[in-house]
Amino acid sequence: MSDPEDVRQDASASIQIIAGDEDLKGRYANLMSVSHTGEEFVLDFFSVTPSSRGEARGTLVSRVVTSPSHFKRIVAALEDNVDKYEQQFGEIEEPSGQFPVPDDIAAVH
Repeated sequence: MSDPEDVRQDASASIQIIAGDEDLKGRYANLMSVSHTGEEFVLDFFSVTPSSRGEARGTLVSRVVTSPSHFKRIVAALEDNVDKYEQQFGEIEEPSGQFPVPDDIAAVH
């Protein structure tokens, strides 16, 4: 019987990713919200800009729904990339809030 790690490597090597032109452009997000149930994690990405009245206005630009195990792999990949970025460019400093952020929303830098 083969090692499950070998199966994962073989499966990922054969995945062909198809993305349309709009997807390849990407979407800008400067705010994100994470919520979860027992079965899934939901990541909402927003683009927030101040309005002329001084209020912040946000637009949902993308929603990602994923399993808890895949979410944990996403977090590990993000942590690994932040470490590599900071080794190359120096520590990322968190700016003071540019607009009010509700308690259940996490700022994305």
